[in-house]
Amino acid sequence: METASTDAGSAAVPQNGQQEDKTGFKLKFCTVCASNQNRSMEGHLRLAQANYPVISFGTGSLVRLPGPTITQPNVYKFNETSYDSIYRELEAKDPRLYRANGLLNMLGRNRIIKWGPERWQDWQVGMPRVKHEKDQGSAGMEAGVPDIVITCEERCWDAVVDDLLNRGSPLNRPVHVINIDIKDNHQDASIGGGAIVDLADSLNKVALEEREKVGAAAFDSGAAGSRASFDERVPEVLGEWQERWPGLPSTWTLSWF
Repeated sequence: METASTDAGSAAVPQNGQQEDKTGFKLKFCTVCASNQNRSMEGHLRLAQANYPVISFGTGSLVRLPGPTITQPNVYKFNETSYDSIYRELEAKDPRLYRANGLLNMLGRNRIIKWGPERWQDWQVGMPRVKHEKDQGSAGMEAGVPDIVITCEERCWDAVVDDLLNRGSPLNRPVHVINIDIKDNHQDASIGGGAIVDLADSLNKVALEEREKVGAAAFDSGAAGSRASFDERVPEVLGEWQERWPGLPSTWTLSWF
């Protein structure tokens, strides 16, 4: 993860306002980066603030954060280490360094969103998230099955797609996996968070339209047949979003849980 701020290029101000939804329906999202610390957590927070059900994960083997030198990262285990404990450890080690590079600010944000970093490959899709009711964005995600997975780096997208293939689609449920290339620093993560919400709003608008056509019960079941018309419109929505955010290259595929 870079700690220096850089320009994210020609990212545009989002033009697609959030659709007013009289039904209360919201697509369910999952954000993913390498360590479930910076980009995925910024996306998690912004989606939760926009009232979308959301969960988040990392795809790395371990959680890695910058240390005093490039060869001395701070390394932690997924699923076993809380954001609060990482915060307190780094604050005790070198508060000046970790405030200056933004890690303490990031961890302070993370620990009010959820307990700790989770690893994608260890996640049991469809397992009720009964221990996550205090997580921001948990309302609506109790069943643990998102409609859209948004990764923040191509290698994370590869890891998610490969893992889903290896799982063998036990739920036989479609899921859109979209990558948005976001540089791993705090400024670009913030810009990327806004872009993620803009995409979520666009997708949710189309989902509402198709849900009205096929019926709420059928659409909400998540079955492939009832969502085919929505699935077909996702590439078009993504193309329009890409025109608004040319500095954030995207990739898409339809996969299966």
